[in-house]
Amino acid sequence: MNSQLTNENQNNKLPSTFRRKYLRLLGFAPGVFLSAPVLASSGTSNIGGIIEGRQYWALKKVGNQNINLSLWRKWIPGNAPKGVILFVHGSSMAGTPTFDLQVPGKPEYSIMEVFSKLGYDTWCLDHEGYGRSDKSRPINFNVANGVEDLGVVIPQILKISGQSKLMLYGVSSGALRSAVYSQINPEKVARLALDAFVWTGKGSSTLEERKKRLSQWEGSNRRPVDRAMISSVFTRDHSGTADPVVVDSFASAILALDNTMPTGTYYDMSANLPLVDPEKVSVPTLIMRGQYDGIAGFQDLLDFFAKLPNPDKQFSVMPGIAHASFQEKNVAIPCHILDSFFTQPKPIYVG
Repeated sequence: MNSQLTNENQNNKLPSTFRRKYLRLLGFAPGVFLSAPVLASSGTSNIGGIIEGRQYWALKKVGNQNINLSLWRKWIPGNAPKGVILFVHGSSMAGTPTFDLQVPGKPEYSIMEVFSKLGYDTWCLDHEGYGRSDKSRPINFNVANGVEDLGVVIPQILKISGQSKLMLYGVSSGALRSAVYSQINPEKVARLALDAFVWTGKGSSTLEERKKRLSQWEGSNRRPVDRAMISSVFTRDHSGTADPVVVDSFASAILALDNTMPTGTYYDMSANLPLVDPEKVSVPTLIMRGQYDGIAGFQDLLDFFAKLPNPDKQFSVMPGIAHASFQEKNVAIPCHILDSFFTQPKPIYVG
């Protein structure tokens, strides 16, 4: 399977290979089952019951090789869900540290539990090359490879949940993966949220620094990560946006699964932008941009937003937030924005 992004993408065209049969899931089996009690209602929801967690394994077939993809689900069985959410992680951490972070005394940092209590069926995955998923192939696991993963798991999530569409949230390079997938498969995406997204890279101070190391990203499939590198995510743009206790828990959760990360998305974001044609993203779309985010250039996002064809679109600036909105002090703000967008009523009149 060739998962490299071709030059066609740089001209806002997508290779037909994204649609080929390798996007099928060839196997999907439940694994370990875990459950935990729900905390007392915060007052924003009257949904009760026990949050359950379940591990699933998706099988991606690449030639004669079987690739195991890890998925994690949290939901309250028996409740009629507001919808199904798939959370898609970024370049330097797997799915569960990002979306099911456990911080003693701070339950608000498990985003999956927050949204489960709000009535959603929540899922996240570890992309190939990350976390509990297969890391055996000698490739850099770029954006195109991540889109392949979404093409494998999303049809099965819909089948298991009994839904025809899901809500898709992606952060940073996960937003790129989610946007490309939605451009190709709009019939499977009810609403799309892009957090810390980058379109052309214009105005991105972080990407300008990253481009200086382009030969490193091009010459190696993986890069080391450590506690200092993870902590820098919360200081490089604006210090003080995150609680040190949360950052430490986040780093510990990441490093328990990985001490290296793929270079593919770093390379794509440094050398291959743009990867998404906004005029072909037809689903309702939310752009979320942290006030201090050094990757998501403000004007770059406004230009992207203006070209989105669906009138059901929103642009939200999150005050006091840098790049990693769900691990920062103002975590309640992205949660509110996202829930509001995902539950927006359908228009009665459209003209």
